[in-house]
Amino acid sequence: MKVLVLGSGLMGQGAVYDLVRHDSVEQVIAADIDEGRAKELASKMGNKVVARRVDASDKQQLVDAFNEVDVVISAVSYKVNVLHTQVAIQTSTHMCDLGGNFKIVEKQLEMHEQAKDAGITIIPDCGLAPGMVSVLVRAGVDYLTKTENVMIRVGGLQQEPRPPLNYALIFSVEGLINEYVEPCMVLRNGKIDFEDPLVGFEQLEFPEPLGVLEAFNTSGGTSTLPLTYQGIVNNLDYKTLRYPGHGHKMWTLMKLGFMDSEEQDFNGVRIAPRKVLEKLLEKNLPPTGKDVTVVRVTIEGWKGTESRTVVYELIDYFDEESGLTSMMRTTSFSATTAAIMMADGTITEQGVLPPERSIPPDPFINALRSKGLDIKQHVY
Repeated sequence: MKVLVLGSGLMGQGAVYDLVRHDSVEQVIAADIDEGRAKELASKMGNKVVARRVDASDKQQLVDAFNEVDVVISAVSYKVNVLHTQVAIQTSTHMCDLGGNFKIVEKQLEMHEQAKDAGITIIPDCGLAPGMVSVLVRAGVDYLTKTENVMIRVGGLQQEPRPPLNYALIFSVEGLINEYVEPCMVLRNGKIDFEDPLVGFEQLEFPEPLGVLEAFNTSGGTSTLPLTYQGIVNNLDYKTLRYPGHGHKMWTLMKLGFMDSEEQDFNGVRIAPRKVLEKLLEKNLPPTGKDVTVVRVTIEGWKGTESRTVVYELIDYFDEESGLTSMMRTTSFSATTAAIMMADGTITEQGVLPPERSIPPDPFINALRSKGLDIKQHVY
């Protein structure tokens, strides 16, 4: 199979790294608007990879590139995911992306019948959360006869936190602040509801050296899960994991208006406070360095007449051998696994479908484990 990876940034690099290690992958096109960056990536990854300059917002360039491959992984900004979905349908090419914005995903899902008619599968939100965790939720719900509660807790952290926020920019600052300001879609008593971000604090304990972490509401992580499981699951929510104290500091910045997107006048200069905060975070937060990704998905309910709790847990560290951060691995490997499953026929559902509706859990989880992502399952 031939695979196109749009974007040669961190997640694109992780995707290409994984794809070239699959015997079924004949060629990978590493594409980027910066041809030099694409060539640099290709030179590191061996003779399976060719570099290509592709502007991810140029429809004709996309059509030409999509027509060359069996499946596409879009690892660029969510702002062009609707366009990529349209091009995938036009060229009858399977595609997945890393998501990042629920309103965009809604627009993609509206093209379900068109994709079905084209005989292809398109999976938005195919990263870590949503993405991997969406499939873990499906695995737990499918195992149980009746599901009461689903609790998704995920965090990307530095192994050695540094003040003042005990956090580094593990992914884009725009995406981070979106999570901290937008309403959080949940299921409460079987109905869709919306809760405020940066509230609902919990403390969870993990094996050392992590110890106690805090969890609090953030947006985006549930994505389509409440829609998929409305009427099936009673309560479902998503919270981000951070080192203790981080959430309250960000809540303070939010309450003081530093995350506001509306422009204000500062001595004759109009600018949105959020833009200032984004620049300051990018400038002053420490480099990611060696990171750790923590996932705990808990599904509570009944198996027959007996109560059961299913827990999926992953604690994944920076990989010394490859030099890939854990966030690169957990996010991009989820996308590459789905892409290969689309291209080789393991995924049979066609249309535009979220991960929990399209990806069969067992082969997906087993594939991630084979790549070194040690997803543990416990049933109590």
